[in-house]
Amino acid sequence: MPLNAPQRDAVLYTQGPLLVLAGAGSGKTRVITEKIAHLIASGQREARHIAAITFTNKSAKEMKERVAKRVRGDAAEGLTISTFHALGLRFLQQEAGRAGLKRGFSVFDADDQIGIVKDLMPPGTKNEVLERLRGLVARAKNEAMTPEQAMAAAKSAIEREAANLYAKYQQRLAAFNAVDFDDLIRLPVQLLEADADFAAGWRERIRYLLVDECQDTNGAQYRLLKALAGPKGAFTCVGDDDQSIYAWRGAQPENLELLGRDFPALRIIKLEQNYRCNARILRLANTLIAHNPHAHLKTLWSEQREGEKVRVWRSENSEHEADRVAAEIDYLSKAKEIPFGEFAVLFRGNHQSRALEKSLQLLRIPYHLSGGTAFLERSEVKDALAWLRLIANPADDAAFLRAVASPVRGIGGTSLARLAELAQQHHLPLDGAARQLSILKTLQPRIAAALAEFTGIIDRLRDDAERMPAKDLVLALAERSGMLAALREASKDKAGFERRKANLDELAEWFSGPKSSVGDLAAQMMLLSHADRGEPGNAVRLMSLHASKGLEFRAVFLIGLEDGTLPHEASLEEGRLEEERRLLYVGITRAKEHLVLSHSLETKRWGDTLKLQPSRFLDELPQSDLQRDGADPEAEAESRKARGRTQLAAMAALFEGTKPGTGSQFAK
Repeated sequence: MPLNAPQRDAVLYTQGPLLVLAGAGSGKTRVITEKIAHLIASGQREARHIAAITFTNKSAKEMKERVAKRVRGDAAEGLTISTFHALGLRFLQQEAGRAGLKRGFSVFDADDQIGIVKDLMPPGTKNEVLERLRGLVARAKNEAMTPEQAMAAAKSAIEREAANLYAKYQQRLAAFNAVDFDDLIRLPVQLLEADADFAAGWRERIRYLLVDECQDTNGAQYRLLKALAGPKGAFTCVGDDDQSIYAWRGAQPENLELLGRDFPALRIIKLEQNYRCNARILRLANTLIAHNPHAHLKTLWSEQREGEKVRVWRSENSEHEADRVAAEIDYLSKAKEIPFGEFAVLFRGNHQSRALEKSLQLLRIPYHLSGGTAFLERSEVKDALAWLRLIANPADDAAFLRAVASPVRGIGGTSLARLAELAQQHHLPLDGAARQLSILKTLQPRIAAALAEFTGIIDRLRDDAERMPAKDLVLALAERSGMLAALREASKDKAGFERRKANLDELAEWFSGPKSSVGDLAAQMMLLSHADRGEPGNAVRLMSLHASKGLEFRAVFLIGLEDGTLPHEASLEEGRLEEERRLLYVGITRAKEHLVLSHSLETKRWGDTLKLQPSRFLDELPQSDLQRDGADPEAEAESRKARGRTQLAAMAALFEGTKPGTGSQFAK
């Protein structure tokens, strides 16, 4: 399909800064990839001087694949397509010394961060306080603030406490030669803004910048964009303020307005033709989002057919709602031959999936739940992986820090920070420093003994790794490290322990195979650490509205549309309805053909039955496009008959040993 006129304009315009306001389903990814291809093919920029920034690794991978199909031969060699954080990591790896880091620095994840915060705070500090303080430190970093700037900006006692913590936290990171996720943006911003000549040098490396989902940038990410683009603004930003749904993690949709102020020559091109939704679904979305204020007005339109009315279900409770959803999926999969993978059930919070899972299981409908705790994110699995990483690579300081504390050995953060300082002085990794008698003698005898015991276990496991199958090594380290004993002690009952032990047994299965050398083990672990979770296959997708962004389905069910759920209770109390409305807008625009909006009359909470009110957003929709429960008894009766006929046909086909349609295959 050829580009439409606005898409073509966006691809060809390279004379100055450009903002592409791309509505839902308007082909924004195609515009970015076509523009990269145009820049290279026209000779305006070499691939090595182009950087495209996305927000997810999946999006970056998809974009790379598309560009590879559009650019011939090795013309795309050197092209950068990555997330903001991956670009920041590359920057720091090249500028480690300038950033005050040594080569081979570690990047700490959220668990590592909260561990440091916990160690720096007084014993017994409640978890919610620790998390609040960590969040405030992260917020300061997301604005590219130093600890001193955070203190100057503090307006409350807890913000001042967080600024103090931020300073100590950075000292601890420096001792470990480490950065955290937020530093990957903050440090490059501060270095680029502090030295004009240095920034100019980086702009020579990146001569054209493309940024996807610009409405989701936080303060630090926007400043990085600005610093790399320079005064001339050699960039194309693509975004949609109507799909900004990540304020809770620092996103600032007002950054789209800032572009116009910071780059007066900014050109704006609107992509308003939607290629996804039928006309009725699109009309619902347009009418809903019109209730939000807009700096840049746009109205999506579609050449798709009008489509059926959008149904609004009124269910008794979440169980009744789930049964209706499952039955309708079963019906549509047979009557319309819609594959299960083309169905999505969207909700405000993951807890809303429980009743759905039960109802889908009863009808033997396969489903995939997005957003649950991923296997590799479970604490005991991450602990075991840290041990395996350290066995494979003695220079992995981040793995050392996690392994030495899993299980707890009485070695606190202060002692580890001292060990890190001594390791740096002797130019050793932490694992090497913990083996030096001269270093151990400077530590408390109790700490030195604990470290010696730990390195002794690592040594024996390293020896075993040379001759033992990898699967057996995982099981051995779980026992010898003391991990299983600690899990047994921490679990409330035997069943809880068995569940967590089963996770380690499952990890061992991941390592089953003939290869067991340390080198092969390290390669396997890299694959695991960056494992592609894989596509869910032909299964109904259950996911939060936040997780659904960027996806599309033939049939979408939006459940739990009650005041207090969507819009969320906190947003009602604080008068913050705009982002909640955008969240529903995102959900509606995931649907191509079929859309159901569902609410319940009551729910049970703490043993009490509570009456629920339908979401106020339902009244903001064009009522003539809705088919509400009870509004048309004749149509509903005919609908029930049609569904009954389909079920009878499916049963008859089953008895005859045939299948009535592609969607009727049961989950195995």
